[in-house]
Amino acid sequence: MAPERETLTWDLFGEASRDIARDVIAADFVPEVVVAIARGGLLPAGAIAYGLGVKNCGAINVEFYTGIGTVLDAPELLPPELDMTYLNGRRVLLVDDVADSGRTLDLAVRLLVERGADVRSAVIYTKPTTIIQPDFSWKNTDLWIDFPWSWQGSVVEEDQGLPGSA
Repeated sequence: MAPERETLTWDLFGEASRDIARDVIAADFVPEVVVAIARGGLLPAGAIAYGLGVKNCGAINVEFYTGIGTVLDAPELLPPELDMTYLNGRRVLLVDDVADSGRTLDLAVRLLVERGADVRSAVIYTKPTTIIQPDFSWKNTDLWIDFPWSWQGSVVEEDQGLPGSA
């Protein structure tokens, strides 16, 4: 029997993104820039930025998960690098899909704060294992999450008959 999973559908993704945008507004935080943690945060960040009416977006590339349940020893920054000097003194909403261990989110928050940004973080899901609590989260879960954009793995893996990866 397959383990129980949390499944985010495209419709629920739309609902989650709008709910997070409403929560950000209700908290009187008006971001000037929305920054995604790539890859998982790219779609949520774009949707939340639309919900907030923020056109200024960027991405920070961090690798931690290398597959389902497999991680590096520590999160690593990957190129291309975000223009951090632009963020100095600006209100930034940092977005990812999930705060699982929280190590990726923690690294990104620390980097942006060190560069002088006023940072708040938002995720769709928060897990009880996270080392950092995001400022905004749609739902708590302790299950593996099937996101609509990644649960099938890549087309390359599909063509090669390989199992999906995160």
